[in-house]
Amino acid sequence: MNENTGKNVMRKSQGKSLWLAATALALAASLPVAAEIAVSGNDNKRALVDGVNTVVRDPKPDTIAVIDLSGGEPRIIGQLAVPHSVIGPPNSIAVSPDERLALASSAEKIDPADPTKTVPDNRVSVIDLSSMPPKLVGTVEVGAGPSGVSINPAGTLALVANRNGGTVSVLKIAGQQVSVVGTVTIGAATTGASHAQFTPDGRHALVTRDNDSIVSVLRVDGETVTKLERDLTAGVRPYSAAVSPAGWAVVGNVGRSVNNTGDQDTVSLIDLSREPFRTIDTVTVGPTPEGVMASPDGVHAVAVVHNGSGRAPADPLRGRSMVKLLKVENGRLTVVAEAPAGDWVQGMAFSRDGKTLLIGNMADKQVAIYRIDGDRLEATGRSLPVDGGPAALGTVPVSLR
Repeated sequence: MNENTGKNVMRKSQGKSLWLAATALALAASLPVAAEIAVSGNDNKRALVDGVNTVVRDPKPDTIAVIDLSGGEPRIIGQLAVPHSVIGPPNSIAVSPDERLALASSAEKIDPADPTKTVPDNRVSVIDLSSMPPKLVGTVEVGAGPSGVSINPAGTLALVANRNGGTVSVLKIAGQQVSVVGTVTIGAATTGASHAQFTPDGRHALVTRDNDSIVSVLRVDGETVTKLERDLTAGVRPYSAAVSPAGWAVVGNVGRSVNNTGDQDTVSLIDLSREPFRTIDTVTVGPTPEGVMASPDGVHAVAVVHNGSGRAPADPLRGRSMVKLLKVENGRLTVVAEAPAGDWVQGMAFSRDGKTLLIGNMADKQVAIYRIDGDRLEATGRSLPVDGGPAALGTVPVSLR
């Protein structure tokens, strides 16, 4: 090799090194510096048409969107087509404690025999969040109409409430491998098992049953999950549940109709600090509080209230949907602030410091950004457009932050 050839080889090698370094920097810039992830599950099968919940003909695929909360201003960093559904409570996305895996349940799918209708689905998608864009790495078949899902503090077990089966599926998590290891019968198929939520210590779970207005309690011992003969009474049609490491849980009671009758509905407070668990307070929040979420501060929770916003514009029961900020103090619930939301409001997700709140607005196909400061709640007016109607939001459980 002569001197000029050697110099050319060196220049090419240096150029390749610089290109690789620039590529690595660009890739690093696209990923969160300090992981703090929220996942939005987006449904393209349903839309509001003049106040009617309508099945979309030839819909685009449902999606999930990965949102980075670490930089102070939320941003979408990846999207992926996976089956999802707005049917069921807006708790149908769960994120593992290490933020490397997400589970997305799908309660319904388009009826193969009639594209104007839907039928119960039975799929839970397993999504790899460790790479961007995210990847679908598996699909688990569970019971009919899988809806509210949660992952235990150890990241080794998940529970999925099957709305059309009256059961809870128990899933084992080993890395990216997820498998069904058990099924717990909650009641008849008409029970309406809606959401299965682990307690902060992972030793129990609450299961909301919106069709018979009961909250059941499960005992968790390793991979063995059993239903206790201890049911709780919250309000009419308990639907969504959230737990706090401070030793309490909140349950949203949607009342007689998810599409609401204009009547005032409630959120209940459950004491988890001692056994047996018990309901200790209930507060009125407005018509149809479909979703609830506990704040990382152990003092607050939020509820999203439909208030007839899914009805036709001329309907006398149509109102503005709201986000309600609740405070837990001395075993009592109090509504301390509220802010407007978009039509068909759905999921909620807090940043790790509890100061940023994401709210999914299904009809608007946007995830709205709110700020919280103590007992104050502010709608910033900013939002993130997503590919589909945001039906649920999931983050690492509050108890693990």
